[in-house]
Amino acid sequence: MEYNFKQIEEKWQKYWQENQTFKAEVSGQKKFYCLEMFPYPSGKIHMGHVRNYTIGDVYCRYKRLEGFNVLHPMGFDAFGQPAENAAIKNKTKPDAWTHKCIDEMKAELRHMGFSYDWGREVSTCDSDYYKWNQWIFLKMYEKGLAYKKGSNVNWCPSCNTTLANEEVIDGGCWRCHTKVEQKDLEQWFLKITEYKEQLLDDLEQLNNWPSRVLAMQKNWIGKSGGVEIFFKLKDSQKTIPVFTTRVDTIFGATYIVLAPEHPLVKEIIQGKPEEKSVLKFIEKVSKETKVVRESSDVKKEGVFTGAYAVNPVNNETIPVWIADYVLMEYGTGAIMAVPTHDQRDFLFAQEHGLPMRIVIANPKSEIRNSKELNEAYEGEGVQINSGQFDGLPNQEAKIKIAEWMEKTNIGKIRTHWRLRDWLVSRQRYWGTPIPMIYCDKCGIVPVPYADLPVQLPPDAPFTGEGGSPLAKVKEFVNVKCPKCNSPARRETDTMATFFDSSWYFLRYCSPHLDQEPFDKKEAKYWMPADQYIGGIEHAVLHLLYSRFFTKFFRDLGYIDFNEPFKRLLTQGMVLKDGEVMSKSKGNIVDPDSIISRYGADALRVFILFAAPPETELEWDDRGIEGAFKFLNRVWRIQDNLQAKASPDLLRLMHKTIKRVGEDFEDFKFNTAIAGLMEFVNAIYQSAADKEVFSNLVIMLSAIAPHFCEELWQVLGNKESITRVEWPKYDQNLLIESNATIVIQVNGKLRSKIEVPADLSADQVKELVLADERLKQWIEGKPIRNFIFVPGKLANIVI
Repeated sequence: MEYNFKQIEEKWQKYWQENQTFKAEVSGQKKFYCLEMFPYPSGKIHMGHVRNYTIGDVYCRYKRLEGFNVLHPMGFDAFGQPAENAAIKNKTKPDAWTHKCIDEMKAELRHMGFSYDWGREVSTCDSDYYKWNQWIFLKMYEKGLAYKKGSNVNWCPSCNTTLANEEVIDGGCWRCHTKVEQKDLEQWFLKITEYKEQLLDDLEQLNNWPSRVLAMQKNWIGKSGGVEIFFKLKDSQKTIPVFTTRVDTIFGATYIVLAPEHPLVKEIIQGKPEEKSVLKFIEKVSKETKVVRESSDVKKEGVFTGAYAVNPVNNETIPVWIADYVLMEYGTGAIMAVPTHDQRDFLFAQEHGLPMRIVIANPKSEIRNSKELNEAYEGEGVQINSGQFDGLPNQEAKIKIAEWMEKTNIGKIRTHWRLRDWLVSRQRYWGTPIPMIYCDKCGIVPVPYADLPVQLPPDAPFTGEGGSPLAKVKEFVNVKCPKCNSPARRETDTMATFFDSSWYFLRYCSPHLDQEPFDKKEAKYWMPADQYIGGIEHAVLHLLYSRFFTKFFRDLGYIDFNEPFKRLLTQGMVLKDGEVMSKSKGNIVDPDSIISRYGADALRVFILFAAPPETELEWDDRGIEGAFKFLNRVWRIQDNLQAKASPDLLRLMHKTIKRVGEDFEDFKFNTAIAGLMEFVNAIYQSAADKEVFSNLVIMLSAIAPHFCEELWQVLGNKESITRVEWPKYDQNLLIESNATIVIQVNGKLRSKIEVPADLSADQVKELVLADERLKQWIEGKPIRNFIFVPGKLANIVI
C-alpha cells in the first residue's frame, strides 16, 4: 500500500475538525496548559511559525498520550500598525484586511495538523475581546495605575503622526523619509513601576525559564544601588543631584553632563555668552530620536553651558555641559563624567579637551598619568588621588565613600531603577480605543462600564497622514459627558498592541464569557500556563507586561498566583544560507510548497530533527527529503509483520520507549527522532510484530500525527490514536545481558571485549589481562593501576 500523504492528511484533518478531537474542558483530570505566542495575522505562515507551533504541538500531543487534560489554544494578535499600512497600500479597511489574513492563516495552520482547540480562538481586534482591554484600563485608572502626562515621542511633521522606534529609519520617517523630530505630547501611561519590586523578586520563582531571559528581565528592571551626589552650582543656591553606581570614582569627576531636556538648563544659561549656542544645540537634539542618541555607533555631541558646579568631595570647580547621550529618562538626567574610568566619557573628554584624573590604579599597568591613557580603565584596582581613601581596594572604597558622603550630607545612599512607566498611547486607528472622555467642566471622565465597548468607527478616513484617523470622525469624537451631560469629546488615542497580548492567555480559559474578562473557576483550573513557547525577541517587553498584568489581576482578586507561565522555551530562528529567511533577501522557503511536495508530517519531522529547539535551524533541502524517506520506511513495515519479535528487538523497544519519552519531556526532539530511526533500522534487521509496530506508531504519532493515525487504523484500531496511552517500558528489559568494554593502556585505545554485564571489577580485570591483543603493550611491564568504569571502559596504567 502506497503512502499517499495528501489523501491521508486531508482525511485526518477533516476527522479532527468534525469530531472536535482537541476540545478542552474542565474536568477532574490533571491538566496541562501549553501555549505558543499567538501570531500577527500577516496572511501567510512562515518557517518560523512552523517551527514554533510544531514544537508546541508535539509536546501537547505527548502530554495527551501521558494522560493529561490538555489545553492548546490559538488566536491572533490582530491589532497594530502593519494592518493600517496594508489597508492604505491596498485601498481597503484594516478590519477587512485583517480578517482575510486570519482566514488564510487558519487554513495554513490546519494543514500542518496542529492540535488546537479552535473553539477557544480569540482575535484581539474583535470588540468582544478589546471590550475587556477597556475594562482593564478603567480598573487600572481606578487604582491609580493609569494616568496621563507629557512625554517626548518620535514625530513626523509631514505625516503629522507619532512613530514607533522601529518606524524611524536612519533618522527619517519610514513612510515619507521626512526627518523625524521629538515632540512633547500628553500621553497615557501604566504605572508598572508600582510593581517593580515584585517583578524583580518573583524572577526567583521562575526556575524553568532560560537563564538568558531571566537576566534580560533583571537588566530591564535595572535595580542598582548607588549614591545620589549633590553638586552645588557655583554662585547659586541650586543643586544638581547626580546618581552613580561608581561612587569610588567621584574624586575623578572632572565635569558634569546634563540632558538637553534637564529643567535646570535654560535657567543656568540665561544671560551667558553660551546661551545661543546651547539653545541651538537643544533644538538640534530635539530632532534626534532616543534610538540615535543612545546608539554606541554614533559620535556623541555636546556643548558647554557656561556654568560650573562644585565637586563636593574635593571642592573642585568643574564645568557643566549638556550632551545628546544623556537622557532625562535615566537616573536624574545628569551624570558625573569620569573620563579615566568610563569609555564614553573618555571619548567625549578627548573630543572636547576636558581634564582627566586617574583615581583607580590598574594593577596590571604602571600608567598613573592620564595623558598616557589610550582608553578608560573600567576594571578594579586601588584608590589613588582619592584623599583619605587612597590605598583602599575600590570595592571597599565604594562602601566607605558612600557612608562618608551620607554622614557629611553631600550625598545619599539610594536605589535607582531602570524600569519606567509604560507608555500605552498610540495616535493611530487600528487599536483599542482608550475609554476616556474629556469634559470642560468635569475634566477627564472614564467611560461607564455599561457603555463598553467603545467601538472603532468603521468609516474612519485612511491616508497615513494628519494624525489619528479617529480624530476626524465627528460621530466618534463628539459625545455627552457621563457626569454632567455637557458636550464633551472622546480620547482619540488607541492602546499599544502589547496591551492586547498581556492577558490573552487568561482569556483563552473562557473566551466566550461576556460578563467578565475570564471565568475565575476556569482560570483556577487551567492557569498558570504550564508551558509557554516563543521567540527570544519577546524576552523583555511582552513577558514583563504579561507578568505585570497577572499581578494586577491577582490584586483584583481574580486569580491567586503570581506568575503566568511556569516553564518557558525560546526557540531559535530558521535560516537559509546562513541568514534569517526574509522576502528582501529572497531566501524564503514557503511552507505550502513543501507540504504539497512532501506533506505536513515530513515537514514536521525535518523541522524537529534538524536542530535542538533553542538553537538556530539551517534549512536544508536534503533534510526534508530524508524526513520523507524515513516516513516511507516506517510505512513499509506494515507489509512484513511477524508473529513474534525477537528478544533483542523487544529489549530495544523498551529502551526506545524510555529514551523517547525522556527526550520529549526535555524538548530534545532531534535525539528522540534519532532514537526512533535507530529503532526502525533494527526492525528492518529483525522484523517487528504487531506490538512492536504499534508502539513505534504511538511514539511517532506526536511528531507525524496524520501518518500515524492512518497506520493506527490500518492496524485494526477503531479509536483515534490521540486517545491511547503512551506505552510503558519494562525496567527489567532495560538491563543489558552483555557489555562492550573498551580497553585502554595509558589512556590509548588498544582493544575491546564483550563481557557479561553483571561481572565484578576483579572478574573483568582477569578477562582484560587475558586478552591476547594486549600482550604486546603490557607483557613484562608492571601494572601500576587498573581503572574500571562499569559497562564501559578499562584503563591499564603501566
